[in-house]
Amino acid sequence: MSTDSLTAGKPTRRKSTHAATPEPQVPDTPPRRKGLSERNRPLWMLIPGGLLMVIIIVLPMLLGIYMSSLDLDQYSLRQWVSAPFIGVQNFVEALTGSPLLHAIWLSVSYSLIAMVVTIPLGIAAAVATQNAFKGRALVRSIFLVPYVLPSFVVATVWRTMFQPGSVIDSALHSVGINAGLWLNGPQSYWTLILVQIWASWPFVYLLALSGLQSVDHEVHEASALDGALWWNKLRYVVFPYLKGPLSLAFLIGMLHHINNFTLPFVLFGVPAPSDVELLPTLTYVTSFQSFRFGLSAAMAFISLILIAIPLFIYLRAVKLDDAETPGGKK
Repeated sequence: MSTDSLTAGKPTRRKSTHAATPEPQVPDTPPRRKGLSERNRPLWMLIPGGLLMVIIIVLPMLLGIYMSSLDLDQYSLRQWVSAPFIGVQNFVEALTGSPLLHAIWLSVSYSLIAMVVTIPLGIAAAVATQNAFKGRALVRSIFLVPYVLPSFVVATVWRTMFQPGSVIDSALHSVGINAGLWLNGPQSYWTLILVQIWASWPFVYLLALSGLQSVDHEVHEASALDGALWWNKLRYVVFPYLKGPLSLAFLIGMLHHINNFTLPFVLFGVPAPSDVELLPTLTYVTSFQSFRFGLSAAMAFISLILIAIPLFIYLRAVKLDDAETPGGKK
């Protein structure tokens, strides 16, 4: 059998007369590199704020550190750049020959006592106004009155009320209590704490209220279905949500009280009684009444270090807390 007979029954494929034209190849172009200005555009946007921080914060701080190494007083103020350089003698005098340590103790202790009292007050006010009731907006507005008033106004009003024979003394005399002097002597320390508590507890109230608003409604429903008592509900359901806001309130409140100059300055005047001679007041008196500018600059730098310590501890704790969360970066 021939090969022609074998292939006779099979259809033959016709070859295309047109050859396949190859597709034009586009040359691979490397991606366009961003220019220097485009790549660093976010950094350029930070320049105005950075310059402002350098002018307002960094330069005065460096100038204060330089002044703390000079024997700068009313006699050498005219040529303060060429004032005698004394190194760390101002720091030694501030810590050993001045009431700085006593002022630090007064500032820290009164701030701590004020915050220990204001935190429960703020939590109680936040819990009381969390749920809706008739007149809640009015009550919340009244609670914020001490916080929105300027410190100068608060100190002036309380100074008037604490004057001998004024409203507070008359009220106490009517019940047979002789209070004594409120603005002088050992009792002035507790007067300062009382006024500071009245002026600062709404700040804790605001942060505690914001923490309560973040509590999930389903958590309240679950605790109610489980029959949890109000104290167990506060302790195990509400208080865990308040840990962050209250920690922030405690830190900010402590730093604000330690640096508070307006309230004791207006309330007691200068020179203040030794029982309320706080760190800002002592620095002011040393600088603008004793004219020891170098010594006051050393006191101000020591107060800066005192403030930076709790701030660093708080920021470190927040960083560690974020690292331990599931979504945090380690």
